[in-house]
Amino acid sequence: MRISARADYAVRAALQLAAAQDAGPLKAEAIAEDQGISHKFLEGILGDMRRGGLVQSQRGGNGGYWLARPAESISVAEVIRCVDGPLVSVRGERPPDLSYTGPAESLLTLWIALRVGVREVLGVSLAEVAAARLPEEIVGRTEDPEAWTNP
Repeated sequence: MRISARADYAVRAALQLAAAQDAGPLKAEAIAEDQGISHKFLEGILGDMRRGGLVQSQRGGNGGYWLARPAESISVAEVIRCVDGPLVSVRGERPPDLSYTGPAESLLTLWIALRVGVREVLGVSLAEVAAARLPEEIVGRTEDPEAWTNP
């Protein structure tokens, strides 16, 4: 699975908004500067997130962006889907829409299991990530030293 730059930037911007949830709107320029993201690229991402119902915005001197819902109710998966589409696809298709025959028949089960695993990991909320309170089952996946190495 690949996480695109667009998805990475969207999650980072959403986390910045989650951390400032009670501080009022954040300007895109401030988020871009804090996260080292191109302002113009970030504006496009925030626009997608606004159209996707994850953020709201207001123009003007006191304007900016804020989360449309509490950070506890927005998952990392939602943010990624909003800017990149389905979390797991095969040749651009969702796994349930595929079919295989012969020795490849069980491959569909593998793709579905992969999708379940990705959903479990990326199902963490923005609030959990922003507060560095990842669920133990997520943290536990990283305790094997091989999790940190390239195969």
